[in-house]
Amino acid sequence: QRRNPFSNDHRLATKPVHTHRGDPTYGRPPEGSQTEQRGKDAHSHVEKEVEELCLIIRSTGEVGEDGHVSVTFGQLFETYVTISNKVVGILLRARKHGLVHFEGEMLWQGKDDDVIITLL
Repeated sequence: QRRNPFSNDHRLATKPVHTHRGDPTYGRPPEGSQTEQRGKDAHSHVEKEVEELCLIIRSTGEVGEDGHVSVTFGQLFETYVTISNKVVGILLRARKHGLVHFEGEMLWQGKDDDVIITLL
């Protein structure tokens, strides 16, 4: 199976290099590959979406007694859904990076409309 039947080249294919757990390159695409570039592009796109979400919270929310800006999920969803349909995923990413706080693991439209989201 190391020989490609669709090629006129009769050399044996090189054995792919496999990495193992603990190796710093394990689970990562090869450096300089298109896969690595697509991952970097996706990461920067999500960062921009998180920044935009924080700006929307700041502009639509109200400043509380503690000085933090807060908005309900329902209000944020109605405002943000016209810009992107990924509001919950972006909220989870923003929380992971310590930019926002809200109670619960997941937010559902309708059920969690009264959940307060606080910009940190």
